[in-house]
Amino acid sequence: MKRKRKIAVILIGSLLLTGCAAQLEEIIYASKETTESIFAMDTYMTVTAYGAHGKEAVAEAVKEIQRLDDLLSTGSEESEVTALNQNGGGILSEDTAYLWEKSVEAFEETKGAFDVTIYPVMKAWGFTDSNFQVPEKEMLQKLIQKVDSSAAVYDAEIKNLQLPQSVEIDFGGIAKGYTSERVAQVMKDCGVKSGMLNLGGNVELIGEKPDGSKFKVAIQSPAHDGNYLGVLQISDMAVITSGSYERYFEEDGVTYHHIIDPTTGYPANKGLLSVTIVSQDATLADAYSTALFVMGTEEAISFWRTHTKEFDAVLLTEEGELLVTEGLQGAFSSERAYHIIEKQEDIK
Repeated sequence: MKRKRKIAVILIGSLLLTGCAAQLEEIIYASKETTESIFAMDTYMTVTAYGAHGKEAVAEAVKEIQRLDDLLSTGSEESEVTALNQNGGGILSEDTAYLWEKSVEAFEETKGAFDVTIYPVMKAWGFTDSNFQVPEKEMLQKLIQKVDSSAAVYDAEIKNLQLPQSVEIDFGGIAKGYTSERVAQVMKDCGVKSGMLNLGGNVELIGEKPDGSKFKVAIQSPAHDGNYLGVLQISDMAVITSGSYERYFEEDGVTYHHIIDPTTGYPANKGLLSVTIVSQDATLADAYSTALFVMGTEEAISFWRTHTKEFDAVLLTEEGELLVTEGLQGAFSSERAYHIIEKQEDIK
C-alpha cells in the first residue's frame, strides 16, 4: 500500500508539470465517497455521492428529505397533508400539487388500482400507527365507498384541491419515489455525476459508478432468507419494489399485509408476492409498484405491455414463478430460473 501511494505522488508531480492537473484531480475525486443515513418517512434512508462535491450534495440531500417528510407526513400535525385532510382541501404547494397530479395520473392509468384516498381504510387496519386490527366488514364497506380520487375537485391553475366529506389522502404510496427524484436532482445541481439513494427499498441511481460501470442493485427475496430474487445492472434509473413481506401483522393465524386493494378494502390477494419497477420516472414507478401488485399477474403483464416505454418489471408470483419483462433482458441475472415476458404475447 505504501509503495502505491508513493507512485501516485510521483505521478501527480509529473502531471502537474505537463499541465494535466485538472484531469488527474477529476480522476482522484471521482472515487471519493460520501455517505449519510437518516430516518425519515418511517424508514431508514442512505444517501451516497461520489466525487469532489459529495459532502455538499449529501448535506443538501438530507435537508431535502427532511423538508419533504415535514411537508407530506400524515403522522405530523404540522404537515400540509394533515392540514388538507383536516380542512377538506386547500391551496397546494408546488410539491404537493405535483404529487396530486401524478397520483391522479396513476389512478386513471391503473383504473383505480392506485388511489391516494385509501388513507381512511389504512387507518382502520392500523397500518398508519401500528395499532393493527382487522376491521369489521361493515366498517370497511362504508369506508371503501369514499375511496375515489376522481371525486375530488382540483383547479390546476390555482392549485386548489377540494376533498369530499370524509375523504382523506395519503401520499405514502408515491412520496418516496418523488423524494428520491427530487433528491437526485438536488445532488446533480451540486455537481454530482455519480451516486445512489436508498430510501427504504426505493433505489435511485445517479449516472454510473465512478469507474464507468453500471450499478448493481439486488432485489430482496420475500422469504426473509437472506437471498435475493436477482440482481440488476443498471444506471440512471429508479428501482422500486412493493411486496406483501414489507409491512404486515398476524391475527388468528392469518397474515394481513399493508397493500390494500382499493376495490375491496382488504389486502390485495391476486397472486403476487413482489413487484419491482425499473423506470426513469421514480414517482410513477413508486405508484406502479403498488398498482401492479393490486392488479395481479395477468393484469400487471397486460398493463406493462401498454406502457413498455415507461417502465420494466420483475414479478414474483405466489407459486414462486419469477417473471422479468423483455426490456430488462441482459440487465437482470439470477440463480433462480426465470421467464422473460415479451412485449407481444406468444402466438401458439
